[in-house]
Amino acid sequence: MAKNLTLRLTRGEIGQILDGLEVRATAWERTADYLRTGEMSADDLFIAEECRDEAEAKAVAADYRDILRKIRGQLPATDETRY
Repeated sequence: MAKNLTLRLTRGEIGQILDGLEVRATAWERTADYLRTGEMSADDLFIAEECRDEAEAKAVAADYRDILRKIRGQLPATDETRY
């Protein structure tokens, strides 16, 4: 069983972490879309993530979204609207 940790970070540091996780989640979601459709927007700068298939890309994206949800769920109500 995974052990929970408590981290002490500033709001700005948490914002940076959330931004980075958001970028990763989006990259994996876009990879899943690309693997499903085989298409990218012509004006899109996008590099697909390396994975076996669409299902794996979706699973990784879901993991990132779950982490984001957990972190945002622990922010004070005044901070949640900012991130």
